[in-house]
Amino acid sequence: MAIQIIIWMSAFLCLVQVLSMPMPCQLKGQLVRTTQNLLRDMGGHFPVECLQDNVFMEFPATAFATSGGPQLSSSGAKALYETLKNIDTLFGTDELPTMWDQQKLEYFQNIVYRQIEESKCMMSSVDTSDYPIRAEGLKTYFGNIAAVLKEKNFSYCAWEVVRKELLYTLEFILKHNSDSLLWSNRT
Repeated sequence: MAIQIIIWMSAFLCLVQVLSMPMPCQLKGQLVRTTQNLLRDMGGHFPVECLQDNVFMEFPATAFATSGGPQLSSSGAKALYETLKNIDTLFGTDELPTMWDQQKLEYFQNIVYRQIEESKCMMSSVDTSDYPIRAEGLKTYFGNIAAVLKEKNFSYCAWEVVRKELLYTLEFILKHNSDSLLWSNRT
């Protein structure tokens, strides 16, 4: 009987120890990749009929720049967080294209929201020295994207331009900031 109590107490203490371990405050790389894949797959290639609506938007690469090493600073991590919030805001309208795969679109929106919720902890430890520059670049970029949507009355082609830009953004993050993302079982 005493051995059973000791075994149960040991198992309980191990469980408490594991559950009390701090979780890393990083965006999950696999979720960013899934977000990018869903966005890519929900609409296919950029439609030929939308080429006349395609506009150049300067991408704010400096918002995601690392300072020396492969890891983003805390303000760079906040830029990733703000990017997700901006994506969520863009897709928060009722005027989404019906020509896209609606199931993938809904899954995309849910994963973006999940990433925002799970990475709010990044906001508490922000190095503010270079964040204003990053924030201004993001504000301009996403402001331009929103302006295209409004200017083109949330048309299908306007959404395709948005999708193209966001695909580039997510691809850039995965390519240049992969070391700053949390990956499970990465080989």
